[in-house]
Amino acid sequence: MNATIRRGTAHDAEAVADLHALSWRTAYVGIVPDQALGDGMAAERRELWALRLTADYGEPANTPELLIADQAGDAVGFAYLVPQQDGRVLLDNLHVRPGRTGGGIGRALLDAARAHVVRRHPGADLYLEVLRDNTGAVAFYEREGGRRTAEQEGVFPGGYVLPEYEYTWSFTPAPEPAGA
Repeated sequence: MNATIRRGTAHDAEAVADLHALSWRTAYVGIVPDQALGDGMAAERRELWALRLTADYGEPANTPELLIADQAGDAVGFAYLVPQQDGRVLLDNLHVRPGRTGGGIGRALLDAARAHVVRRHPGADLYLEVLRDNTGAVAFYEREGGRRTAEQEGVFPGGYVLPEYEYTWSFTPAPEPAGA
């Protein structure tokens, strides 16, 4: 893999936005209407990530976490975790630079996301939503032990409604030693 997973900061906003747009334009061709992948998407992603990475979320328990897969100073992947009101943690984004998939970066990011949830949100489930027709991602999440917990419709920029699945990973705390 040769990538290091590190915590992202506001300084990563532009690189993450560019990677996010590139990933969508690659993975979602033929799944998402072409208009949603058009010229305005890159600027919209830059605005979104600048806001996400500079917002004040209040309590640390409510603050999202950006994880960056860094390879020689280049962001080759990222994951974004968002604590939810229902006690779960949403893996809102997991993207690997097109051309770098299949080399363990996605698995390393998912492992880091799971470790983050266990450490910072004990007992919480990690979940994500993935487009049903994104068969490569669906297969990856199933190989990684995700349980399909819902089938629903997601609303995307431009008002497009597309079928998606929800996958969940549950973590149970280690049992207390006897006599503790």
